[in-house]
Amino acid sequence: MNAIKYILFLYVMLGICQIGLTKPNLLQSGPMVGYSDYKEVMLWVQTTESAEVKIAYWVVGKSEQKFVTDVVKTEKHNAFSAKVIADKVQPGNLYSYELYINNIPVERPYQLKFQTQKLWQWREDAPDFSFVIGGGTYINEPEVDRPGEPYGQDPKIFETIVEKKPDFMLWTGDNIYLREVDWNTRTGILHRYTHTRSAPEIQPLIGAIHSYAIWDDHDFGPNNSDRSFWNKEATLECFKLFFPNPSFGVNGNPGTTTMFTWSDVDFFLTDNRYYRSPNYRDNTDRQIFGVEQVEWLVDALCFSRAPFKVIVVGSQFLNPVAYGENHSTYSEETDHLLKLINQERIPGVIFISGDRHHTELTKMKRYGTYPLYDFTISALTSGPHHGGEDEPNHLRVKDTFVGENNFGVMNVTGPRKDRTLTCSIFNRDGKKKWDFSINQNDLK
Repeated sequence: MNAIKYILFLYVMLGICQIGLTKPNLLQSGPMVGYSDYKEVMLWVQTTESAEVKIAYWVVGKSEQKFVTDVVKTEKHNAFSAKVIADKVQPGNLYSYELYINNIPVERPYQLKFQTQKLWQWREDAPDFSFVIGGGTYINEPEVDRPGEPYGQDPKIFETIVEKKPDFMLWTGDNIYLREVDWNTRTGILHRYTHTRSAPEIQPLIGAIHSYAIWDDHDFGPNNSDRSFWNKEATLECFKLFFPNPSFGVNGNPGTTTMFTWSDVDFFLTDNRYYRSPNYRDNTDRQIFGVEQVEWLVDALCFSRAPFKVIVVGSQFLNPVAYGENHSTYSEETDHLLKLINQERIPGVIFISGDRHHTELTKMKRYGTYPLYDFTISALTSGPHHGGEDEPNHLRVKDTFVGENNFGVMNVTGPRKDRTLTCSIFNRDGKKKWDFSINQNDLK
């Protein structure tokens, strides 16, 4: 082989290798856009094997000026996942982005975009925005699922969510469903996260809509599990690997607790599992959040000046029926928190919860002050709770029960000091089931 032929041979082989690097099988799932702030945005991606990943991004309409994140290498010990930071962004911009694996661009058949929050303070009214609420994502895996009719429902609901074009999504727990073969080993937990996150229907959603998440029992361990679950450090580690939240835990304590602000609304993401006392133990303080988390939550609520202070909880908070895992079954802690909210005269509190495999709005009237609301919204693809309508929740707002797969869209609109939050519930096909609006002045 002469020199020219040898050079051509090397060129062809290099091209084959590069083509191989762009094969979709190097990308396991994602990319996914996580938290958004003024000066940085977090993105997440998972590969099928160890690889170097980075994100190139640019302001929409200005592709001639591209910025690039640091390169991060995915490794087996972190499930071949990576979190990268877009730290050359500016407030109030919409960005397109592109994923690179081993320095080769990976095309996706859907839009990849993220946004930074607008710097509106002292300048103008807070921007209007919308977000999606959904919990209970079960993606079938017949080899390990229970025999019989599949428990996971049609995942087209994720495509319907994308059509609503929200700014971000709140994943309100049971975002995966750990099976018996999963929760006792790190290998099993990582497999379940990977299997669920890789669902094709989820990819366009996570690629263009910012995600924030809490967990509930099926992300944490077995059904109805509590602080006694021996492998909770492993499930917490895996939650942190797969969700690009702004932080995890408060005051140096482990857990999933965090908070974030979008426009002028504060969101408090609570952990209802890590410190939860056993359901059937009598001789102990019955608590779900734990003393430290309750104190942090009340401190943060008092500090907040948001017109709406949204507390996101894995299980129902205001339903008075002491059934299942409603907070009413832990009435001492629930009453204590409600008493503190009243004593500290905290305005604008709203609860969002999941868990129940049905949707309903609970309204609790309080003497001498504003009513509290709990928007319970689930499930996305796990089996619906068909008997929930007969549950004697006397605080349920009339005609708000939905017993099929569904999700919520909340819109926050209006001028300063007159903001309105409107919740709309949609079924899997995008049919609206009900609307409910609350003005900030009704929560004082």
